[in-house]
Amino acid sequence: MSSANVLYDAPGPRARRRAWIGGASATLVILVLMGLVLKRLADQGQFSGKLWGPILNPSNEDFPLVWQLLAKGVLATLTAAVLAIAFSLIIGGVTGVARMMLGRRSRMPIVALIELLRGLPVVITIYFASRVLPEFGVNLTGMPGGAGLWFLVIGLTAYNSVIIAEIIRAGVASLPRGQREAALAIGLTPGASMRLVLLPQAVRVMLPALISQLVVILKDTSLAAVLGLYTELLRQGNLIALNLNNPIQILSVVAVIFILINYSLSRLATWVDQRSARKTQAKGIEGIPAEIG
Repeated sequence: MSSANVLYDAPGPRARRRAWIGGASATLVILVLMGLVLKRLADQGQFSGKLWGPILNPSNEDFPLVWQLLAKGVLATLTAAVLAIAFSLIIGGVTGVARMMLGRRSRMPIVALIELLRGLPVVITIYFASRVLPEFGVNLTGMPGGAGLWFLVIGLTAYNSVIIAEIIRAGVASLPRGQREAALAIGLTPGASMRLVLLPQAVRVMLPALISQLVVILKDTSLAAVLGLYTELLRQGNLIALNLNNPIQILSVVAVIFILINYSLSRLATWVDQRSARKTQAKGIEGIPAEIG
């Protein structure tokens, strides 16, 4: 029996025919809806050169400024995302390991904090960072990038670090229990077994979930536009659209930029995963003669 149909019966000719008809019908409906939307936009003049010229026509007088501002928005978005990702990975890693290493009573405050922050929408954590921290005398106006950048980073870090902590915990928990027992049996301390044996193996298990969360962090930087904290890519696009009166065109370009950035991040993660898998296989193959000898 092949591995493809271990968990379910392979569809027969009638089921495959129904699936094909259903898929073709859904595709047809989607194409018709897209055609209606495009026709409506065309009737409203949304494909005119006046609206798309500042984006696509280099001879347009607004073209250089539009792309200069969009480039500044991309840089601002990447800056916030890189900072939030770095802090989330560090704090999330420490939090996840601490939850696994501490005893039941000692880790209760960490568990409570994780459950609290997991239950909050990320926009609330960003809003609280921007409103509550100044009430406690936290002044970030002198920080590089301005206070808005750091309020955004703090809010994103507060939410995503606990998510990453749970991803790490789940990755380590998915390993065979004998891995930890074997590490302790050869004399490693619990901390050393976590650092040298469990975490390196868990990284490949949790890499897809980690990458998905990093993509979420990058997309969530756009929440700063909702609160007006920081001029990242989405807010920059909104400001351009207000001046040129072409929101559909500008925001379409902003969406494409986000898609390209997130796709590049996903492809990079896939490349890293494949490269680490090849290195692991090569080490295993090279080690066979030494063990035999």
